[in-house]
Amino acid sequence: MAAIKYDVVEKIAVLSQKGEWTKELNMVSWNDRPAKFDIRDWNHQEGKIGKGVTLTESEINELKDAIEKLEI
Repeated sequence: MAAIKYDVVEKIAVLSQKGEWTKELNMVSWNDRPAKFDIRDWNHQEGKIGKGVTLTESEINELKDAIEKLEI
């Protein structure tokens, strides 16, 4: 399996932390492609990456609009 290359272009927010793992919102470039918004679990100390979701600018705007409509 080919190695996955990534570059955290901008750290935006740490959403939560559990032990050495953090759930973060970042701008990440995967395999030298343009950076996208990325929500994912990270363990920076061990260099591990968890499952997550990558969103385009239009998708993050739709998510923002949906969150603003929530009554919480």
